[in-house]
Amino acid sequence: MSDPSPRRRPPRRSPWPRRAIIAGLVLAIFVLGIAIGGALNDGPPAPSTETYVRTLEPVPQQPATTTSP
Repeated sequence: MSDPSPRRRPPRRSPWPRRAIIAGLVLAIFVLGIAIGGALNDGPPAPSTETYVRTLEPVPQQPATTTSP
């Protein structure tokens, strides 16, 4: 009986390609955010709104009449 040979693990990959891809994605998302912000800033100005505040004077009222049964 022969001993089965232990399986060899494949050599570990370098983490640099994965880190480079992640850094590239983060940079692309950042640049996309800057582009969207610039596009929103360059758009037409928002219409101006004016707010009017006025105080209403109360209308004088007649006292309520009471009736006795």
